[in-house]
Amino acid sequence: METVRVVCAHDCPDMCSLLVEVENQRVTRVKGDPDQPYTAGFACAKVNRDAELVHSPERLTTPLRRTGPKGSGAFAPITWDEALDEIESRWKSIIAESGPLALLGYAYSAHQGQVNRHIVNGFFHALGSSRLQAGTVCDSCCETAWDMSLGPVGGADPESVVDSDLVIAWGCDLMAVNVHFWAMLDGPRKRGVQVIVIDPRRSRTAQQADWHLQIRIGTDAALAIGIAHILLRDGLCDQDYIAAHTLGFDAWARDVIPNFPPARVAEITGLSVADIEKLAAMYGAAKRAFIRVGEGMTRLAAGGQALRAVVTLPALTGAYGRPGGGALLLTAPSMDFDFSSVRKPSGPVTTRLVNQSLLGRALLDTQDPPLRALFVAANNPAVTCPDAVAVRAGLSREDLFTVVHDPFMTDTARYADIVLPATTYLETEDFYRGYGSYWVQYAPAAVPPQGEAWSNFRLTQTLAQRMGLTDPLFSKTEREIVPAFFRNATGAIGTIDPASLFDHRPVKAAPPPGQTFATPSGKLEIYSATLAAQGLPPLPDWQPDAQEVADAARWPLRLLTAPAYFQPHTAYSGVAFLRKREGEPFCVLHPDDAARRGLVDGQKVRLFNDRATITLVLKIADETLPGVALVPGQRPSSEAVEGTVNMLCSERLTDMGEGATYQSTFLDVKAA
Repeated sequence: METVRVVCAHDCPDMCSLLVEVENQRVTRVKGDPDQPYTAGFACAKVNRDAELVHSPERLTTPLRRTGPKGSGAFAPITWDEALDEIESRWKSIIAESGPLALLGYAYSAHQGQVNRHIVNGFFHALGSSRLQAGTVCDSCCETAWDMSLGPVGGADPESVVDSDLVIAWGCDLMAVNVHFWAMLDGPRKRGVQVIVIDPRRSRTAQQADWHLQIRIGTDAALAIGIAHILLRDGLCDQDYIAAHTLGFDAWARDVIPNFPPARVAEITGLSVADIEKLAAMYGAAKRAFIRVGEGMTRLAAGGQALRAVVTLPALTGAYGRPGGGALLLTAPSMDFDFSSVRKPSGPVTTRLVNQSLLGRALLDTQDPPLRALFVAANNPAVTCPDAVAVRAGLSREDLFTVVHDPFMTDTARYADIVLPATTYLETEDFYRGYGSYWVQYAPAAVPPQGEAWSNFRLTQTLAQRMGLTDPLFSKTEREIVPAFFRNATGAIGTIDPASLFDHRPVKAAPPPGQTFATPSGKLEIYSATLAAQGLPPLPDWQPDAQEVADAARWPLRLLTAPAYFQPHTAYSGVAFLRKREGEPFCVLHPDDAARRGLVDGQKVRLFNDRATITLVLKIADETLPGVALVPGQRPSSEAVEGTVNMLCSERLTDMGEGATYQSTFLDVKAA
């Protein structure tokens, strides 16, 4: 037996360092690496089962060619040479007839290794194809809102929470998506530091916190501005910090903040005036309050405004200027790696963009030329994209040549013409950079590829050679590619010798303490001239959304999506133990809503609106407020009774960043 030091490549902010025990080229155990201070020698319950992911009997082991109707799952094995010959022939024919814009590559964050993650889109960039506007199903809204406020910089170091005197998890279920940050709170809590959770769901984190404020969906901005109102009223603002480090406070204090007194905020959010006053008093009294901001609050129509309001609060108290204070959304922007050699090896500077959240529309409606070929790498848009009904209709086109490269037969793969077996991260070598921590690491493969699986790296280099691309990227090894990431690096990144990473140990790459701002003014921009120029509100505000008001008048329930604890998305679907642990895909209704419909716990129910009807199992619990239908996780339709939750969601985009608006979905529930 040998032990291999690797990194978890699942889409998670923690980026765990792992030790993998291997015997006879099989993974026998996955555990945390105690030499990594942040992830602290333990892995989450999901990653602890990754040996079963690697060796799952459900893995694809050979290339497949479709033999039946699209979506039927009827395939026959073929060789790699046969698969590659067909892909090359079809792509070259399409390019000759319609040009490269008729092709679209679809790769996002299934593999967090920076080479395997980006080389697929780099290949299509060099090919001059239509280009995926990636991230809109996840974080484009929150990132844009953060950039409009603080600029493209990382937030507070999560490890600085040991110095905090108050912690707020705002729209972030730490036990589901940031478990190592949750573990770091043990020390501060023993010192008496309070942990507050602001979330529409009574999550496991909320249950374990010192105080849970269960607000209505989509009212985060109102609460944040209400806190600002009380801070200003009670003289709790740090006027010196505001004057030196913010832009637009006077306009906000004059034009917006007076509109959010505690009584109105209580009416909007569903909280009591007493609780709003108490929260603001606690925040104002703290000197080093740490806000861990979740992305989910921005996946609705006015999501950008919500995040802008929340991340302004640390500037009002001066917390951004103190160790242990501030806010954290993402860390990656302050680790200034140069990934252009992988993302953009060559090709046109601009080309046609396809918004990830509008894939269905793109497949069905794009012209001049229409999309005629789609390549999907370890993603499952038939489940994860909004308006999944339209996505599946697009994937059903007989004239769309679709190739899917994945370890498992996903919902999306069932619509493919060619399915290629992919490696898992434990079968690949790569460089990793956290996006919720300031750590980097290079990791080898723990075991060889299983069956006939190929990595993104190997497949992309092979396709590049067949398509006549000669960029150096497509002939280098992973190790030869990495030094370019450090080109022109500054700060902590500039002090790292890339060669030193090849001992496979984690390296800290945090900026100096104290929040910096990279906006045009060099300050936190409460007033954003950039937003004003786009015709958007330049000051953080909350207004009822007209479309949401209209939808709420028609449909009595509002959808709340959240990560499931064992099946947050389909990357874990290949582990039977985790599927069983999570149970059948389910919907949670408040007891009052269930009683009103005559529904009982455990029965099959239909969730429906104008877009679709899906069938799930009902759980009755007070996890949510009345009027909310909670559906945890994005589960494949093969596991559900019928359908998948994003069939209910529209293609409407957020106010900033053109992101998905899952939480702006309204529906009803009835017995199946």
